[in-house]
Amino acid sequence: MMERRNLVELWQQRGQQPAVLVTLAATSGSSYRRPGAHVLLLEDGQHKGTISGGCLEAEVARKAFWMTRSGGAMQRYSTLFDDTAEIPFGLGCGGQIDLLLEPADTPECAALFAAMQTSLAGTSSTSITLLPAEEKPLQRLILAQDGSVLFASATLTPEEIQSFIQLTSEENPSLVILSAAKDLYTHTSSVASFANREIYIEPLLPPQRLILFGAGDDAQPLTALAAQLGWTILIADGRAQFTRAGRFPAASSVTLLAEDLSIAPLHIAKDDAVVLMTHSYAQDRSLLAQLLLLAPRYLAVLGARHRTSLLVSEVSAALGLSMEECAALIHAPAGFNLGGDAPESVALAILAEAHARCFNRDGQPRRIDAAAMWQHLENAVRTGSPPLVCSIDSPFEAAKSDPQVK
Repeated sequence: MMERRNLVELWQQRGQQPAVLVTLAATSGSSYRRPGAHVLLLEDGQHKGTISGGCLEAEVARKAFWMTRSGGAMQRYSTLFDDTAEIPFGLGCGGQIDLLLEPADTPECAALFAAMQTSLAGTSSTSITLLPAEEKPLQRLILAQDGSVLFASATLTPEEIQSFIQLTSEENPSLVILSAAKDLYTHTSSVASFANREIYIEPLLPPQRLILFGAGDDAQPLTALAAQLGWTILIADGRAQFTRAGRFPAASSVTLLAEDLSIAPLHIAKDDAVVLMTHSYAQDRSLLAQLLLLAPRYLAVLGARHRTSLLVSEVSAALGLSMEECAALIHAPAGFNLGGDAPESVALAILAEAHARCFNRDGQPRRIDAAAMWQHLENAVRTGSPPLVCSIDSPFEAAKSDPQVK
């Protein structure tokens, strides 16, 4: 999400300078970035965003303005090891990527950036782009969360617009218009076919919200880390001496809770991530009782296990819920077991756990053992596409000579 913030910022600063927006529209096989990644290139060399691990950006920038001299264009890059392939640029990732390049000085690009900017303020929309092909130009339709049309290319007929609205709302469940009740990260950008045209669908969702109850010193590094991800951060506390905006420059809001500690003004939703870290038992008890009823996506309680156990026992009794029901809704102790007790270490552990939960991941380490490595090497030998390495003492040569490798 930080990428989108950076893109919008550069877009606003560019003035009348020519620019090209590059979008990763589709991938086949392995790739460093997923569909929906962007890079905005300015004529003076400035750029924001990435569409690879840094391998392709310079090559794309070198050709982007020439390729889009007549409008939007598609370009395919290979990420296979073999640099003699017909598709240029072997990078070793093992797949290929399709890029959409479009000049910035078009109504379609301006409308997309307007929708991006609106999404950062909390409003969802969906961009549907008919990809350019042969004599057919790039066309775009942007739909609001309720399905109403926010923008449509002048060349789209009313019948075509209505067809796309029906497609996204009825015929294809994977393209359903997004709603706030749906999983924030399961609706990813994708390419589909419609009426002999490839269309690229990009959900433009608001940033992940992180609400911190507790404005102590340990909330500051957590706020700073979340801001680097582009999340929207809200701070709330019942103590006036802590709730000063100057203490949290990266936060969207710093709220002094009312005497009754009501969290209603924060409008906490199912998709939110929430951390309870007031270090005040009375505050935590009141706030936890309200938060358990809302059941946000991620709810963490900072503190020792015995303290959290006492909190939950009192809150569960007050709400008429079982200890099991309450325990299933919270993460405690807050954060992954990463080690370290400094505020920065604790912040990293909490944000890592929140990030994993918001992306529906289990947070388990990913490892590749030697047996799996050799299997990948054997597969490369069989397919005739090993990496471009020196053959002297190469494991590929050893694999080829091994009678077990067929």
